[in-house]
Amino acid sequence: MHDTPHYRPELHFTPEGTWMNDPNGLLFHKGRYHLFFQNNPTGRTWGNISWGHAVSTDLLTWEELPVAIPATAEEMAFSGSVVWDRLNTSGLGDGPEGPLVALFTSSYTALDPSRPGQQAQSIAYSVDDGLTWTRYDRNPVLERGSSDFRDPKVSWHEPSGRWVMVTVEAVDRQVLIHSSADLLTWTHESSVGPLGEEGLLWECPDLVEVPVEGTATSRWVLLLSTNPGGFSGGSGMRYLVGDFDGASFAPDEAGWRWLDYGPDFYAAVSFHGLRDPLILGWMSNWSYANDTPTHPWQSAMTLARRVTLVETELGPVLRQRPVLPEVIPAGVMRVDVELSEGDALILESGFGEFSSRCVVHRGADGALVVDRSDADPHAVHTGFPATSPIPLPAGPVSGVLIEDHGLIELFLLDGLVTVALQTFPHPGPVRVRQLGADDRARATSSPA
Repeated sequence: MHDTPHYRPELHFTPEGTWMNDPNGLLFHKGRYHLFFQNNPTGRTWGNISWGHAVSTDLLTWEELPVAIPATAEEMAFSGSVVWDRLNTSGLGDGPEGPLVALFTSSYTALDPSRPGQQAQSIAYSVDDGLTWTRYDRNPVLERGSSDFRDPKVSWHEPSGRWVMVTVEAVDRQVLIHSSADLLTWTHESSVGPLGEEGLLWECPDLVEVPVEGTATSRWVLLLSTNPGGFSGGSGMRYLVGDFDGASFAPDEAGWRWLDYGPDFYAAVSFHGLRDPLILGWMSNWSYANDTPTHPWQSAMTLARRVTLVETELGPVLRQRPVLPEVIPAGVMRVDVELSEGDALILESGFGEFSSRCVVHRGADGALVVDRSDADPHAVHTGFPATSPIPLPAGPVSGVLIEDHGLIELFLLDGLVTVALQTFPHPGPVRVRQLGADDRARATSSPA
């Protein structure tokens, strides 16, 4: 396969030349954002899973660092999280500031002599602000004899003065909550679920305290990734709003909501070390992630999104606002959108037989569909040509669309509805036209 620099985005992180999936260990520490990620450092398809590492000061320009936690013949390093153990509760630090501690899933291979095929939670730690990592010599720190026990997301719960970990028993559709005083010894507090319909696989949980707009209060939000069962097919994300007391989570009766309606949003989790919650997701879909036509790298992350809760007639809903630069760089398009029933926004590139287009369309019933069936000359999405119809309120709906070398993120209703999807268009500048129900062109893109 030839290299594809025309698909390399400006604002979305991509590894230099290897495979990437879930974001891991999102952390803000000493003025830098740390992005760890599931990585195959030896190839551009899934396997040999290790923790890659990149850093940024603005969430938009990233520097890729050496692999943080490498796979071994006996153990791959699956998803997890990183915390700053500032009080050195773990005793793993060697100075007054305390270490960074990564909690990750050890996925043991058939070559492991004691736990072949099992998954358990392990620790690595860093005493140089995340530049180098050492595996804890008494790993794993939490195990259940299970082959699907994974994805530890750890945070400090101030009211109870202890660490809290959420994990999943993926096949059982359960979220497990554990607590610890020192990150090393964990106590099972409660379980949530089974959640959702049978046949789903839950992954990458995160329990996030989110402020409610217009109030001095906050609620707890449980983020979960599902594969299959996504809104637009394949993998996707949902969330529950509820109450958390440091030991158990009680979801509201309103039930599930979709975190993103597009086909390419998965495994989003929050950054540790920030006052206001900020999430980042993997911009792909497990149904075709190995087959997308980028080279030498594979896949991208979404833009970082700041999240709040909004009280509506249907209950609390997450608002997601993207982190964007003040000046949009060349090769990226920002489009101010306003769509009434029957309107369509068309993004085109190339000419004639070497052209492609993506259509954002509201039907007469007001529902929104993003159709990429003519956007991808490589046809890797043949089973997922368009989103499922997305319900919207009656009347004009406004928002912002970001197009970054084929990566599209749409934020409607000031971020109450979001859609993330990949397209792989023909190279060239993107042209935008908006057509009303009467086919009258009446809008174009804005430069910033």
